[in-house]
Amino acid sequence: MTAKTFDAIIIGAGQAGTPLAGRLNAAGMSVALIERKLVGGTCVNTGCIPTKTMVASAYAAHLARRAADYGVTLGGPVGVDYKAIKARKDKVSGASRAGLETWIADMDKCTLYRGHARFESAITVRVGDDLLTAPKIFLNTGGRASVPDLPGIHDIDYLTNSSMMDLDVLPRHLIVVGGSYISLEFAQMFRRFGAEVTVIEKSPRLTGREDEDVSAAILSILENEGITVHTGADDIGFARQGDDIAVTFSASRAPAVGSHVLLALGRTPNTDDLGLDKTGVEVDKRGFVVVDEQLRTSVPGIWAMGDCNGKGAFTHTSYNDYEIVAANLLDNDPRKVSDRIEAYALYIDPPLGRCGMTEAAVKKSGRRALVGQRPMTRVGRAVEKGETQGFMKILADADTGEILGCSVLGPGGDEAVHCVLDLMYAKAPISTLARATHIHPNVSELLPTIAQDLKPLA
Repeated sequence: MTAKTFDAIIIGAGQAGTPLAGRLNAAGMSVALIERKLVGGTCVNTGCIPTKTMVASAYAAHLARRAADYGVTLGGPVGVDYKAIKARKDKVSGASRAGLETWIADMDKCTLYRGHARFESAITVRVGDDLLTAPKIFLNTGGRASVPDLPGIHDIDYLTNSSMMDLDVLPRHLIVVGGSYISLEFAQMFRRFGAEVTVIEKSPRLTGREDEDVSAAILSILENEGITVHTGADDIGFARQGDDIAVTFSASRAPAVGSHVLLALGRTPNTDDLGLDKTGVEVDKRGFVVVDEQLRTSVPGIWAMGDCNGKGAFTHTSYNDYEIVAANLLDNDPRKVSDRIEAYALYIDPPLGRCGMTEAAVKKSGRRALVGQRPMTRVGRAVEKGETQGFMKILADADTGEILGCSVLGPGGDEAVHCVLDLMYAKAPISTLARATHIHPNVSELLPTIAQDLKPLA
């Protein structure tokens, strides 16, 4: 069979692959874009867009239940129509996907192939009956939920972040196994929809990559909404119990029994079924593609972007991967992964916005540091909104004034943190933030106040 020749092949139409196809096409290159599932990848179909649409519905239900706190009376109890929530989620997600598909179809030299891509050589890829070849190949294959071989796991029906999106009934009792970002968003969301929710985490605390004070505040937020949380679960197992599922997690504690189980135990890169062994592309022990600062793999002419390279597990890092590749290939602009400052959000309510180093990381570095903190109870905007859970914290280098990191757990925290993140990219010292005048009343207006009142980090 004669291979169809392109200037570039992109495997995966996610948040790096699709914009790269557009950029390469605009530069006059012919592109084969391959997608085995749905255009848009995790973000559009099972991640950011659909879950945050559901988070918005959960927030509306929560606020309605608190109406009396604001002097507002409702005509009756607050109800939740889960089928309508799912329909709204599907509509928003579907519109985003349709927009991407239209954009791809309008590209002059981009051909969309639907199917499973497998390498036959370092320059040749097969998709079904089609054989494609190109001197440049880009991997954007994403990741999937990890399913560890826990006792009894194969004896039950379980949900992952993806299959949760297809659920059309509200669980009576949802047991969430895992205590990190995806799991906690679903836990609070479904509690607000009316389900009983239990979270089981094997570590001593939730969100283990955060500082202990942040983890404690997150725990308090969840427990205040009636979510049961078990940490230190050292022996997790599963068994059918009638129509329900029993989850054991400690010999000394009674099992949790629920109607549905959600596994949120990390992510696995989609690299094990690409035929990478036929290319010589190096992967690490977890299956992530090994890349350099410009996202080049160990094989010339092959790049890896997004979740499959282990350099970030977020839509914004995937998109930045695309920007790095495009800048180096097309703009003679030597952008690199290490230019990126770690930043992300946890979309519980109130949300956590994070950038830079944690307090624990700063201590480990041995740097002399300064820290400032304010509880949301002292933030006027939070008080006015009746949403005073959480706090803000800023870290700075005591010798240079460099801003090292920031955590904002509170209303608008996912937005307010960018005040600090942008200054970090500008390499502005903490004194710049301290002298800034922010708009009142706002959550971010307290950031300059915190910067004016830093104390040595103990």
